[in-house]
Amino acid sequence: MRESGIHTSVTKDWTGNMHSVVKQAGWSNGAKEAREAQDYYATEPKAIDELCKYEMFSPLVWECACGEGHMSEALSRHGYRVISTDLIERGYGQGGVDFLNLPVSRGDVDIITNPPYKYALDFIKRALETLEDGRKLVLLLPIQFLEGKARRKLYDTQPPKVVYVFSGRIVCAKNADWERYAKGSVRCYAWFVWVKGWRGETTLRWVN
Repeated sequence: MRESGIHTSVTKDWTGNMHSVVKQAGWSNGAKEAREAQDYYATEPKAIDELCKYEMFSPLVWECACGEGHMSEALSRHGYRVISTDLIERGYGQGGVDFLNLPVSRGDVDIITNPPYKYALDFIKRALETLEDGRKLVLLLPIQFLEGKARRKLYDTQPPKVVYVFSGRIVCAKNADWERYAKGSVRCYAWFVWVKGWRGETTLRWVN
């Protein structure tokens, strides 16, 4: 289904107004600059399946770096209605939407995405400005994202509530070239879950 050029998936229980969310966010197709189109890693659907075993989300989820829709489709299969946008037009959702330069806009949505890693810290800051209190930001990131002085400053003031570390390796395929990763991944990933306004000690958990 498409509404206002944005690919969505419908849940039977959701009765909100999709157009109001789009209007409030002030989206447009005019992104100022296309950040590295090749900095795109398609996410194995298993990552979403594992996440949904432990976390529940708003009926409306925003996948703001949707690529070709692998995570969006997986979220849809779990019953969520998904707003799918990306800076780059890849034939899925609405391209040309520059998440980092959108006006601050709050809505009753959770954000779940696998962001370009070099901009991940910027994604976190923008998302936590955008979300309503109590709403979730969930990012799939390499486990190394736990380290770093700039990230430590963020964690001191806005720590993730939970970090789910994959005990087995999941695949994030560069440019969706799945054949290249047929033997698996050499990188360890984790789900980082923020809840807007939450403060406390981060919990570390392991998933399959």
